[in-house]
Amino acid sequence: MRLTQWTDYTLRVLMYCAATQGREQPVTITEVAEGYGISRSHLMKIVQELAAQGLLETTRGRGGGMRLMKPPSEINLGAVVRQTETDFHLVECFDPLVNRCRLSDNCRLKGALGAAINAYLAVLDGVTLADLVDAPTSTMEVLPLVQHPRRSAKPASGLAVK
Repeated sequence: MRLTQWTDYTLRVLMYCAATQGREQPVTITEVAEGYGISRSHLMKIVQELAAQGLLETTRGRGGGMRLMKPPSEINLGAVVRQTETDFHLVECFDPLVNRCRLSDNCRLKGALGAAINAYLAVLDGVTLADLVDAPTSTMEVLPLVQHPRRSAKPASGLAVK
């Protein structure tokens, strides 16, 4: 399974906003684009979608930017991935509209792959945005632009961030 670039950037925006939560000024799209080295125009579309989903609050103009609308502990990665990915059709037979496989009726591969996707999403369902940014060694420390205002002493649910 490979996530789309849209989902990847969506998760990065959310992580950046979570890591900077508590600072006075909001995060700007330009700041995130420069911090990650990605397209500003692409991020604008992602931020608009995150605002429409109720995950980000955005403010235009001087002093504007974006902030999380929910605490990071309430933003579930499984839910975000399900909202941003276009489909989870690993093979042709997962989509009845295009399935032409002659093995579909007796194939065990479809069941195994379906179970794998469910297990993949179950792991993400157990992870929140807080788990990603409140770790003692956070990914956000790699970005010199992000000043994390607070640290949590609790480990991040067994997630190793490199």
